[in-house]
Amino acid sequence: MQKQPAMVLPGAVQMRIKNSQSSTGERLSQTKSMVLPDPGTLQTPINRHRRNQSQHNVGVSDGLQTILQGEYLNKAKIAEGGKKLRKNWTSTWVVLCSNQLLFFKESKQEAVANLKPGGKSDGVDLCGAVIEWTTEKSSRKNVIQITTPNGHEFLLQADHFPTISKWHDAIKKTVDSLSSGAGGQSCGRAGLNRSNSIECLSRPTCEPAKPKPKETKSENRRSIMFKLNYSASDSADKNGVKNRLKKFISRRPSMKTLQEKGLIKDRVFGCHMLTLCERERTTVPKFVKLCVEEVEKRGLEAAGLYRVSGNLAVIQKLRFLVDQEEELNLGDSQWEDIHVITGALKMFFRELPEPLFPFRFFDLFVEAIKIREPTQKGQALKKLIHQVPKPNHNTMKVLFHHLRR
Repeated sequence: MQKQPAMVLPGAVQMRIKNSQSSTGERLSQTKSMVLPDPGTLQTPINRHRRNQSQHNVGVSDGLQTILQGEYLNKAKIAEGGKKLRKNWTSTWVVLCSNQLLFFKESKQEAVANLKPGGKSDGVDLCGAVIEWTTEKSSRKNVIQITTPNGHEFLLQADHFPTISKWHDAIKKTVDSLSSGAGGQSCGRAGLNRSNSIECLSRPTCEPAKPKPKETKSENRRSIMFKLNYSASDSADKNGVKNRLKKFISRRPSMKTLQEKGLIKDRVFGCHMLTLCERERTTVPKFVKLCVEEVEKRGLEAAGLYRVSGNLAVIQKLRFLVDQEEELNLGDSQWEDIHVITGALKMFFRELPEPLFPFRFFDLFVEAIKIREPTQKGQALKKLIHQVPKPNHNTMKVLFHHLRR
């Protein structure tokens, strides 16, 4: 015997529909109860289609009032928390709100055209910020600098001066209004925190502000004491280093003592002409005589004498040997290139602390050269040459005879 299918009454179907609707309503009411509505604003229906939602709001961001609509500006972040950053200019979509300056990678229209869900914004809190024109932080023109109390520094730039001037005036006006308390939100008031599914707004309460617990004060005291101790120890270390350096310098032997012990030898290159001749007990430096004799011996027929440069490494080697006061034989095969000897001689005169024509005679020689009458000019020059120190005079005589030959 087959069983008859159970008859379903229409009333039962209606009861099930009502129960399902009531349970759905309860869930919706529970979800809505987590949102704290603002009594001063009208509630708008929530659009539940994700593709219509855009977190890239240009007009109003996080409930902030837009003061200046978005526009592309060149932005560079040069400091973060007081730490200098490498300057990197990027084109950014900038929006000025009631207490923030927001930066987006692209505008809302471009984000919709590229089918992007929206870009995250990088905000700058303008409360307590300083805005000023700058020409030192960048070589570009029309640059303004924004510095926040947290140590963040930004540069904004536009090619056209009216554009950047408009932003400068608007941002400065916003900063001034925030500092005077006329802005929409005060610096210390908590704003609207957004998430993907829940919006939370801090409840206004009339309870007086509770005092901070004592633990924070103790922590602050500890941090302050640590800083004081650290700075004191740091200063003590610096004073200790200074004292050790002073003792070292005071105990350091004099140059004369080191020269007597043979630890420091007097150099030839870079030595004053009078000092060198007194040390060698001559009126013409020995190195000058050796070079002149060797050039006249085997180099008068060389092409480009005193014009062509010799090997600098070999010249430095020759200089080192001369400074060490070792026996020098310029006829050796390693000094075969005559341009090495002429290069060393030119280096000797180039590194003199005072030129062969002393500084105090420079103006006198210039005035004598300006004389037009040849006989009078020769007499004036001859008189000046006899007035220079004897080592300079005798060295001039040897050098000029050599150059003439």
